[in-house]
Amino acid sequence: MECISVFDMLKIGVGPSSSHTLGPWRAAEQWINKLKKTNKFYGVEKVTVNLYGSLSLTGKGHATDYAVMLGLCGKDPERVPTADIQNIIDHINASKTIQFGGERDISFNPEVDIIFNREFLPFHANGMSFTAHINGETFTKKYYSIGGGFVVKKKLKSSKKKFEIKCSFPYPIEKGTELLEFCKVLNKSISEVVLENETSINTEEKINYELKRIWDTMLECMYIGCHTEGILPGGLNVRRRAFDMHQKLILDKSYSNPVEWVYAIRDTEVKFRQIIKWVSCFALAVNEVNASLGRVVTAPTNGSAGVIPAVLMYYLVIENHDGNFEDIKKFLLVAGEIGSIFKKGATISAAMGGCQAEIGVSSAMAAGALCELLGGTPEQVLIAAEIAMEHHLGLTCDPIGGLVQIPCIERNAMGAIKAINAAELALDTNPENTIVPLDKVVSTMWETAKDMNTKYKETSEGGLAVGVHLSDC
Repeated sequence: MECISVFDMLKIGVGPSSSHTLGPWRAAEQWINKLKKTNKFYGVEKVTVNLYGSLSLTGKGHATDYAVMLGLCGKDPERVPTADIQNIIDHINASKTIQFGGERDISFNPEVDIIFNREFLPFHANGMSFTAHINGETFTKKYYSIGGGFVVKKKLKSSKKKFEIKCSFPYPIEKGTELLEFCKVLNKSISEVVLENETSINTEEKINYELKRIWDTMLECMYIGCHTEGILPGGLNVRRRAFDMHQKLILDKSYSNPVEWVYAIRDTEVKFRQIIKWVSCFALAVNEVNASLGRVVTAPTNGSAGVIPAVLMYYLVIENHDGNFEDIKKFLLVAGEIGSIFKKGATISAAMGGCQAEIGVSSAMAAGALCELLGGTPEQVLIAAEIAMEHHLGLTCDPIGGLVQIPCIERNAMGAIKAINAAELALDTNPENTIVPLDKVVSTMWETAKDMNTKYKETSEGGLAVGVHLSDC
């Protein structure tokens, strides 16, 4: 059974895409480490990178070429100053060299050495290969970016969907029914069961530290997005909207940092219309930062990174002014577990399942997590997740220009609103009357993904991507 930690589902990285940016970045790191372990690193004279399928078709718009270069030069996506990224890329392009592994300069021309191939590799739509040239010989390694920043080298022969992620949790969970059984036997909430699993591989002190770091990144991302105006990069001329929305909502409240900002928002007017606007504003803010190569948390992907922070922020600034880190911790633990169930039973990759695999899963994660904070039982938590996904089934991924902007940014706002609604519906639902269990909607999502035409799976070859042309923008 796959063992997926909350920290696998919620990763800190750089936008705009977990599968197209963070995945190739991490693959480059893994490849360099492999070269070092086999004593080939210092003999490398030249490198060539081939991108296939969705990584090629929408790679430019998703900054896949940037990610590859940043990975090859040893930068850490969790900590590299995002303000330095363009300068690093400009230097590589101008000098036609790259500081390989952050240690040694070798010849590298991005226009020649990063090759975009339209054909698809087996196993997954996001395929890539790295080739090292050493003394006239070549050494090639293939990788697959399977969504959410997960990277694998090969598919397991024994499964159609699963990839090799091994560890041993005391309470192994693959399906919602198994999660509910553990909650019943142990007489614990979902967050408590997930915490038991997490403490089997990390100390609670470490878990708290990393969960706080994740939340701090989410909060800072919302803060930056709400306080930055202008046009997003990429050529679509998309104007940032969170700034204008925030200006109208915050009025004359004073603050000087993200924490004070939370308290300031609590003092604003919160009628129904304002609540919808605030939630939408938070979600838009995150994905505008994501679209501009800012730092976000994959939740479960970069393209859907705005849903979970927006819903958690809603709880903290509108629903419960006494909310604290323990609430944040519970929320993230539950969200991570629900996301892992979808990953094990279906996919979180838009290149494999369309946007239902990103916004749909993130909305389900947020709905279930919010439901627990609002007092929902484990059964109601899974009902909330099911409701949220049920109403995203079949959602296509058709980014205009291959950019994570239209319709991606707005979809995060819609996913967040649906998550809140799903949580409220679940709280008023008797589990005995449930017709569609979570596991059924997970399997249905996977069947829908397999039936979906490839042009609607992050290839920019169908839907809005061809209905709206760059010249129209």
